[in-house]
Amino acid sequence: MLAPGTTIERMTGKLSDQPLLFQYTIKLVLLVAFLELILYRLVSRLGMHLSKLAADHQWIIPTFTALTEIGQWLLNVVAILLFLGLTVGMANRLASRGLTGLNRFTIPCVALLLLLTVGFLFVPPTMLGSALYNSIALATIVLLMSEYVATHQDWSHRILGLTYLLGISGWLYYQIVSTFYSFAGTVAAPPLVYESHRAGEALMVLASILVFWAYGRGVSFRSRNQRQRARAIWFWGTAGAIFVTLFFLDYLLNRYDPALANNVRKGADGIGWIFQFGMGYTFYLPFALYMAGLICWSYTVIKLLTMGRVAGYGLGLMFIAGYALLYSNLTLMVVLGVMLLTMDRYRRDVSDSVPASDTPVMGTPDSLVGGHV
Repeated sequence: MLAPGTTIERMTGKLSDQPLLFQYTIKLVLLVAFLELILYRLVSRLGMHLSKLAADHQWIIPTFTALTEIGQWLLNVVAILLFLGLTVGMANRLASRGLTGLNRFTIPCVALLLLLTVGFLFVPPTMLGSALYNSIALATIVLLMSEYVATHQDWSHRILGLTYLLGISGWLYYQIVSTFYSFAGTVAAPPLVYESHRAGEALMVLASILVFWAYGRGVSFRSRNQRQRARAIWFWGTAGAIFVTLFFLDYLLNRYDPALANNVRKGADGIGWIFQFGMGYTFYLPFALYMAGLICWSYTVIKLLTMGRVAGYGLGLMFIAGYALLYSNLTLMVVLGVMLLTMDRYRRDVSDSVPASDTPVMGTPDSLVGGHV
């Protein structure tokens, strides 16, 4: 008589399970992309914003010029690593699944996106070429996110995936439709481009908060583990204090000192200007929401990275790319990030059936002590 097989959940989302070349490529992509964001997209804009202070402080211009040059060099390095990561990722997909299911469409779209990126290095894209590139990028992201939603049963994962997809689609729709209308030479306003741009930014901020719900859970006051409870108190206390302070900061400063409130408001406008050119956020929503998204995203990504989860690298790349995908490497960063996100999931395996007659009545001491739950 055979005992029924048991269902075992196995995580297939460990980066250490991937080939060695892919592991180091993904780690370097995330590190270099983060440095490029800081040194090129943010610090270079900060240097432009400090042009008035440069007249009094001579060290500002050479310092920010050197940092910008390093950032430009990192921009080329991250582009090369993105090409390598996507190429190895497609090769792994072909080796493990072949051209079946969504792979029949996903792999050709990614390959075409890489070919267009290389081609545009030699021949600058026209308006039609830019619209075509963004259209293929949108199709690729839709295919990858469809796979992610189909293979993840947790509703928090599905809602996160759909929210991010709608958010980044708002920017890509804005770019595609505006470019087509400019190419056609029509004077009519493109339909819903302004609304899609604003809605897309709001959904991106919401997605950065939902990241914590989907992947960062475990920070609960109801935990019996004292360490986890202390971590929950620290996290929610810090996050709540920052959120409430930022939400009412302008009102409180205006009551205390209107001149100080005006200076802080100008400083916030400068920060918004830097992030608008660096990541595409216009900061039309309350600043506290952006900070909440940053805290939730940062905590979750750090937690997943310490666990070695592929999802941590994917989420890191997806949000480091920002909202406005002004460069091709940012588009490829989003594609690679979503591809990594699809690789992190649980697979249900059914263990082989064993004869019931061979099963011991009582477990051995080794099985009781060293068995895995």
